[in-house]
Amino acid sequence: MSQVVLITGGSRGIGAATALMAASRGYAVAVNYSANSLAADEVVRQIRQSGGQAMTVQADVAVEAQVVAMFEKVDARFGRLGALVNNAGVVDQTTRVDAITLARLQRMFEINVFGSFLCAREAVRRMSTRHGGAGGAIVNVSSAAARMGSPGQYVDYAAAKGAIDTFTIGLAKEVAAEGIRVNAVRPGIIDTDIHASGGLPHRARDVAPQVPMQRAGSAEEVAESILWLLGDASSYTTGALLDVTGGR
Repeated sequence: MSQVVLITGGSRGIGAATALMAASRGYAVAVNYSANSLAADEVVRQIRQSGGQAMTVQADVAVEAQVVAMFEKVDARFGRLGALVNNAGVVDQTTRVDAITLARLQRMFEINVFGSFLCAREAVRRMSTRHGGAGGAIVNVSSAAARMGSPGQYVDYAAAKGAIDTFTIGLAKEVAAEGIRVNAVRPGIIDTDIHASGGLPHRARDVAPQVPMQRAGSAEEVAESILWLLGDASSYTTGALLDVTGGR
């Protein structure tokens, strides 16, 4: 039986690249999406066309009941979960803190932070030897913004990702003796459509000259790091925050 991985926000960008790469390496992949079912279906179609196992599973990770139902659907279809990639996340239009709204803050933290906590909780309940599980691995997708602050753009997003960094370290220590490894990747400027959703569709191109490597990264390059952290090659690595930033 293939190892089972659930990837939240798996229909586009880093999530989709991770889903496709995981399937190519033998994982059975559950591709979570919130609203874009067509994009998630296309990822699953590509995996199945290549001979892999995949399913779509809809859930808004900010809604607890939907998260619980999502994990139950994966249980029913694929069996024991062995890996979780907490990738679902949002940015917003660029703004300063003195113009920010409570509604924006609530959305930012509900999806980027609370959603990751809820998904990790359900994963630990299935993976932990304390709960009768056989262990597993969790990778949280943070951001270089967590250490840079994103002034004048996304301080709320950076703060949410800072919370993910702390969460990663704390959870890693909490479950290290229970067979679960927890790590995070912190991507830098990656050429995906998340920038468009923040109102800056050309951000990857525009910021590339500021990157020491003089280019934006690709979703596939981040996926490689995620798959390494999920796999046996990183068996003695937990609580790590891995920058994938081109030196930025």
